[in-house]
Amino acid sequence: MLKSALAGLSRVANTIAIAANAAGTLAVLGLVVILNVDVVARGVFSAPLKGTYEIVQLSVVLIVFLQLADVVRVDRLTRSDGFLNVVHNRRPKMAANMRRIINAVSAIFMGLIAYIMFPEFLKMWETQDYFGVPGLFTAPWWPIKLVIASGCALSCVIFTLKVITAQDRPHLVRAPEHDEPET
Repeated sequence: MLKSALAGLSRVANTIAIAANAAGTLAVLGLVVILNVDVVARGVFSAPLKGTYEIVQLSVVLIVFLQLADVVRVDRLTRSDGFLNVVHNRRPKMAANMRRIINAVSAIFMGLIAYIMFPEFLKMWETQDYFGVPGLFTAPWWPIKLVIASGCALSCVIFTLKVITAQDRPHLVRAPEHDEPET
């Protein structure tokens, strides 16, 4: 029963992480288009696209936190594994336990960030605060706060699944596109 619940939770978390990653990729493509339009407008018409600076600021934060959970899911989060690899060669169980502790600490930190950001999202939703230069470009803060809280919460879930399954790369969390091809 617990195994099927974990498998179901993993499928949901995988699907959401993949979808958020795809949205982050679309944001990157949108950013490329906006930057190219700005460059052409500056060069050809001597009139830059208004709000490009603000859009870049917004986009970078959105891209990072939209893609964070999928990066955690496929074990591509930047970290130094040199020491763990050396330990793994001599004491594999100790290295596995250390990885489990690192994943647990990571889950705690991601959970804390989500816990802190969700009230910020609610505040920004209520007050409709915005950033930017009035008259040139403005955007509300609440979508940024929501993406940060959601991305960290989903990352927390994925790290927690890695701790519960006691594997660095649990089968339940990984998607089939990362399996080794059969020969």
